[in-house]
Amino acid sequence: MDQLRVLLRRYLAAAWRYRWATVACAWAVCGIGWVGSTFIPNQYEASARLYVDADAVLTPLLKGLAVDSQITSQLDVLQRTLLSRPNLEKLVSNTDLDLLIASPSDLESLVLLLGSQIKIIPQTKNLFTIAYRNPSPKLSFDVVQTILTTFIESKTGNNRSEMQNAMLFIEQQIAQYERQLRDAEKRRAEFRTKYLDLLPGEGSGSSALDTTQSQVRTLQGALTDELSRREQLKGELAAIPPLLVTETDPLQAPNAPTAAPAPSRNSPERAKLQEALGQLDVIRLQYTDNHPDVIALRKRIDLLRRDLASADAGVAQAVPTDKGDIATPTQPGTRSRSQPNPVYEKIKVSLVESESRATSLQRQLSDTIKERDRLLEIARGAPGLQAEFTNLNRDYDVLRRSFEDMLSRRESMRIASAAEADADKIKIQIVDPPQVPQNPVAPKRLLIVTGILGAGLAIGLGLAILLAQFDQSFHTVDELRDLGLPVAGSISLIVVSSRRSQLIAALSFSLALMMLGSVYIGLVVRLTKATGG
Repeated sequence: MDQLRVLLRRYLAAAWRYRWATVACAWAVCGIGWVGSTFIPNQYEASARLYVDADAVLTPLLKGLAVDSQITSQLDVLQRTLLSRPNLEKLVSNTDLDLLIASPSDLESLVLLLGSQIKIIPQTKNLFTIAYRNPSPKLSFDVVQTILTTFIESKTGNNRSEMQNAMLFIEQQIAQYERQLRDAEKRRAEFRTKYLDLLPGEGSGSSALDTTQSQVRTLQGALTDELSRREQLKGELAAIPPLLVTETDPLQAPNAPTAAPAPSRNSPERAKLQEALGQLDVIRLQYTDNHPDVIALRKRIDLLRRDLASADAGVAQAVPTDKGDIATPTQPGTRSRSQPNPVYEKIKVSLVESESRATSLQRQLSDTIKERDRLLEIARGAPGLQAEFTNLNRDYDVLRRSFEDMLSRRESMRIASAAEADADKIKIQIVDPPQVPQNPVAPKRLLIVTGILGAGLAIGLGLAILLAQFDQSFHTVDELRDLGLPVAGSISLIVVSSRRSQLIAALSFSLALMMLGSVYIGLVVRLTKATGG
């Protein structure tokens, strides 16, 4: 702390010793600085504030129907393209800035300078400011007004130009896809016409060849079943008698032998057999011969036939007589009568029908096999037919989907174009229009004057400290002892000048500083009045 106090005292003594050099340096720096600040040109700033927002009704209404462009992205594009070189060159040509151009290099420099000086400052999400500074108030206003006009024109012009370019591109793509789609449809139709029987139908998914092969298998199975049924009917027909004995009468001729009465056709055994045969015909129309009900009924019929055969064992075969009577020689002196067996007639009719169906099935099977063989011959001559048709269908489906997508996009573009032409999706409201500035915004002369005063005083004090560093004299006894030499004592400074002289020197120094301060105050008052503050 003592060393710091000593050092501070030394610097103050040096400053007082070189006070006139400090004052002279401060005056020189302040004078030059204040005079030079008057040559700094004033900068006038013109600005405008814009509020940009989407239409609160139209934008949600068109969402999903038209081309949806984000407001934020549109504003970002507008801000970036607004300061593009073409727009800046247009700005130069529409204002008095073109008077500053003498060569192409001047235009290049001016464009670069404008790109850095024009500020587009976003304040909120939808509010931003356009500002420009220039020594000419009118020129700064003209620049901001021109930029504002260009901004509004770009908002509509760029969107409409982009819409037209996009619509033209989509129309070209639709025409191209339409030609390709027509060619694909023509190739597909020609291929289908050439191989119609081998290709699957539009809705069925199976070809004529597949259908014919399926019909062959079906007819073969039906023919096999019908032939089996015919053989069974033949067996049944052979096992059933064609005639049934109804009654037996004694002969009228004398000496004629008498016959034992034959069983009536209404015997219980014969009635049960006829009933069982009728049931067999009915269930065979529903089930196959391997069905358990059919097998059980056949066994029952066999038992009934054996019972009926044992009951008729004593009756001889009838001999036809006049009026359809049949005489049986088993018992002389008797005469029997018979009539056609209805079961036999029914089975015989079923057999005829079965043979007719079998003949029809054989004819159909023969024709279908011929058609199948014809289609197989065609298929062998065109290997890879299905793969080629699949490729044609795939190409056609891709083109059709692309074509339909382009049509949908064209409708969206039409709606968007109508919205751009008849309604503004983006609303621009000029909150603060630009005005010709009356007061300069730069430079801040009050701060400059104050800064020059502080710089002058600091430089003057620094000069005094620098001169003190070059002073080789010793101010205290301790400084001598630091040299390592023995010090016997010290003699204090003998003041030769009088009190009056010292007072005059202090007053002169104070007056010089006060004059410097007075000049500063005068400059501050003048600047304050000039700015109207």
